[in-house]
Amino acid sequence: MEKLRNGVLLMTVFVAAAVVVEVAAAQTVHVVGENMGWTVPRTGGSTAYTAWASSKRFMVGDILTFNFPTDIHDVLRVTKESYDECTSTNPIGDLIVNGPANVTLSSSGDHFFICTIGRHCLSGQKLSISVTGSGGGILEKLQCPPPEDGSSGGPMTGPPSPSSSSVLASSFFMSVVFVAVSMVV
Repeated sequence: MEKLRNGVLLMTVFVAAAVVVEVAAAQTVHVVGENMGWTVPRTGGSTAYTAWASSKRFMVGDILTFNFPTDIHDVLRVTKESYDECTSTNPIGDLIVNGPANVTLSSSGDHFFICTIGRHCLSGQKLSISVTGSGGGILEKLQCPPPEDGSSGGPMTGPPSPSSSSVLASSFFMSVVFVAVSMVV
């Protein structure tokens, strides 16, 4: 009986650890442009943000952090046509004017962002990324659908808060630990 109890305990801890690892790996915060931030590129022009994005893997649930001073730059998610033409005529969601700003990637597919101030977009301050799903794990099953208005979920102020899936996983992990300890005692 003791061997069975230890085996169940070990299996329970293993499953809980797997859930925690998946939740921890599911969300990445990408600082757009890294040290350059969200600004008119000094070098590289229209390819500066393309080069930055080419080394990244964007997944549903990830967060883009646009570092920019308020009233100097802004961020707007747009259609591909508006991205190509550097116009704000087809926005997806609201214009984000307060920096820095966090945008959660809530859907897979191509996402396009521009700065609408002056000729900033035409000078290369625009970002195009491709977002993939989370791979079919527990987080994808827990993922909230994107807003019906097609927005990216809007800006977040301050650091990212725990997602409902990470709270659920933490609660699950604590329940598993409680059950495991109860079985041993």
